[in-house]
Amino acid sequence: MLRTSASRVLDDNDREEVLALLDSDPVANVFVASRIRSVGLSPSRLGGQMWGYGPRGGLISLCYAGANLVPVNAGREAVHAFADRARKQGRRCSSIVGPATAVEQLWERLEPHWGPARAIRRAQPVMATSSAPAVEPDPLVRRVKPEEFGLLLPACVAMFTEEVGVSPDNGDGGALYRSRVAELIRIGRSLARIDDGRVVFKAEIGAVTPQACQIQGVWVDPELRGRGHASAGMAAVVEQALKYFAPLVSLYVNDYNMPARAVYRRVGFREVDTFMSVLF
Repeated sequence: MLRTSASRVLDDNDREEVLALLDSDPVANVFVASRIRSVGLSPSRLGGQMWGYGPRGGLISLCYAGANLVPVNAGREAVHAFADRARKQGRRCSSIVGPATAVEQLWERLEPHWGPARAIRRAQPVMATSSAPAVEPDPLVRRVKPEEFGLLLPACVAMFTEEVGVSPDNGDGGALYRSRVAELIRIGRSLARIDDGRVVFKAEIGAVTPQACQIQGVWVDPELRGRGHASAGMAAVVEQALKYFAPLVSLYVNDYNMPARAVYRRVGFREVDTFMSVLF
């Protein structure tokens, strides 16, 4: 059996070192970096723990252990240390997500204890752009207003159910999901085209750092698909993301979703990495 150093739970004293490691790959690490910049490393505020591999002043790898389990810059020895801690703690996350090699190695060690998974997405291309969109943006895509929460929520629930395979209303009745949708509207990171009370297109900028931001929740009304709303809508989101949030815009997508990948390439995104997700 491979012997490894133990991982440790990090705190706010490690913040600068953690951010320096996260910023070394701003696209892959945008979700975790956004969380740390927003709330710090205290578990009570973070809603989970940040595990570190390596001594203070010499951190090599990280693993965010909250609603998701997310390895960062994790080689095999770090993965083994994180897997040991996760196994002893028990599964508290709804998914493992991150760079494909690290997630695959984590799952190899955790599957005997946490399996079976509900779904495994082994190849999710990570795409990014720093350029103005290559297609004309939809001028009707705009920030959603707080009073439009009731209009937007059903579209968000439909998107989540279609993408993840379960309803976000499961578990807590959807309270946490509704809170997140409302928060993104409040801070101006929910964008949509709404025609006469009907959501035609919508997307959110789910994570933001000074270096990068990540688009999530892209959705077009099923009855209106194939009419160019996705390309023009995404172009509008990229335009606003570059203008107001970060110089690099990213997302990740399932490899089998060829229509979406074609839309993103048309807008100007290029593949830069590969993620993997294990869903519970």
